[in-house]
Amino acid sequence: MNPVSPKHTIRVLEPSERIAEILFGLIMVLTFTGSLSVADAGRNDVRLMLIGALGCNLAWALIDALFYLMGSLAEKGSRHASLRGVRESADPASAHRIIADSLPPAVADVLDPEHLEMMRERLNKLPLPGRARLNGEDWRGAFGVFLLVFLSTFPVALPFIFFGDLWQASRISNAVAVTMLFFAGYAYGRCIHRSPWLVGLLMVLAGSFLVAMTIALGG
Repeated sequence: MNPVSPKHTIRVLEPSERIAEILFGLIMVLTFTGSLSVADAGRNDVRLMLIGALGCNLAWALIDALFYLMGSLAEKGSRHASLRGVRESADPASAHRIIADSLPPAVADVLDPEHLEMMRERLNKLPLPGRARLNGEDWRGAFGVFLLVFLSTFPVALPFIFFGDLWQASRISNAVAVTMLFFAGYAYGRCIHRSPWLVGLLMVLAGSFLVAMTIALGG
């Protein structure tokens, strides 16, 4: 439980969340570019592919932003419920359990009853929270999610716009996609304290597999 004071600031999106959003948009557009047959496709097919890729990622960017707002509201509601539970507990032991359950296990395990009681006393001095509401941070986070999902489409799609030779455009697009997958995996490896190079290579393999599966299933 972490009631947010006016001076408290949070990140709009954590690094791992940014990476996940980029991967989501990247895999979405790859299902379109990967299904294009270079041997048989004409410029009209490329145009339809680009419209489909951009439109699909636009729709999913909006949906993902909505899910972000829903998650933020649910998290605020949970924090408010925990604070009310502490304030309305019949005895200190019950309040201690609520506080401990609201903390990460590694933190809760090292707190003794004296620390929990100190926290209970300080929480009891806070005003009772009202209804959970979305604030500017939440809307900025949702906008960030939207941009990350939607804009991750363009690096992979741009070669089909600037190169008239479909074979060349496809090869450049694939190279861009593999590079983005690798660096996204590399960054994620650093976030989880694993070998960035290994995670980057695994991300390329996993992304390629997911795209192949999606295309094979008609996605």
